[in-house]
Amino acid sequence: MVSFKAGINLGGWISQYQVFSKEHFDTFITEKDIETIAEAGFDHVRLPFDYPIIESDDNVGEYKEDGLSYIDRCLEWCKKYNLGLVLDMHHAPGYRFQDFKTSTLFEDPNQQKRFVDIWRFLAKRYINEREHIAFELLNEVVEPDSTRWNKLMLECVKAIREIDSTRWLYIGGNNYNSPDELKNLADIDDDYIVYNFHFYNPFFFTHQKAHWSESAMAYNRTVKYPGQYEGIEEFVKNNPKYSFMMELNNLKLNKELLRKDLKPAIEFREKKKCKLYCGEFGVIAIADLESRIKWHEDYISLLEEYDIGGAVWNYKKMDFEIYNEDRKPVSQELVNILARRKT
Repeated sequence: MVSFKAGINLGGWISQYQVFSKEHFDTFITEKDIETIAEAGFDHVRLPFDYPIIESDDNVGEYKEDGLSYIDRCLEWCKKYNLGLVLDMHHAPGYRFQDFKTSTLFEDPNQQKRFVDIWRFLAKRYINEREHIAFELLNEVVEPDSTRWNKLMLECVKAIREIDSTRWLYIGGNNYNSPDELKNLADIDDDYIVYNFHFYNPFFFTHQKAHWSESAMAYNRTVKYPGQYEGIEEFVKNNPKYSFMMELNNLKLNKELLRKDLKPAIEFREKKKCKLYCGEFGVIAIADLESRIKWHEDYISLLEEYDIGGAVWNYKKMDFEIYNEDRKPVSQELVNILARRKT
């Protein structure tokens, strides 16, 4: 079995794409990119995909070979360069984490059936691809609580297990795969489950000035790591709707804060005796490079200490790029840290 320790996300290719076009899908990620990732020392990729790539709303249950071919070719490239592949459904029928307020997946039985059927189909399609590919059922669930996700997740696991009893399945908790939501997942007695969380703490550092975050844009400060947030009292005074940010006043942004925020995942593993995986982590590219490097160095050292695999967000573009469009790293030092190469 290949390792799923030091990975990188391929966001923006067949998920969160700007344009649904053959030209984009044919060129955004190519074999050369996978070769670059392997040569850098990474051992796997996480491949987000959106369901419209493989199934049209007009032809439910008829899966599109032209879309599936992108997953197939990525898998073949990964096999060629001895990389693992975590296949992650980012956009499901009736659910997209960027637009969860209009989600219908958890209340519409037809959408739930589509979701389960897609995974049933993929389980059959890749039944003989045992070593290199794992399935991540759904990216970043956001629900009032875990009840409806637990029900659907258990149904999906059962459907896959009827076809494939030993496929590695990656399952994340509520609130954008928050570490402290793992404890609310339904208990599953299955040796081939990996529990997945995401980590972007401290948020106003990793997402500083992020254009899609109202609060980050409102705070609009450059933040260093290690360091602390500046001007919190004045900001809250002028923006009372963000009074919750007073708890960040004088907060030290350092490795021990990261350890504290990671603790719920570690406690969950100790209780559950299970495998953990961090499917996304990273720092926005507009942060200064020295701070990005230091944050990743501290976080990777914690993943190493606690023996947790993970995949950084993101290989290129998507505001968190590790490589530019010419496949050059923004920092070789950063890549070495992320690939867990000892220098």
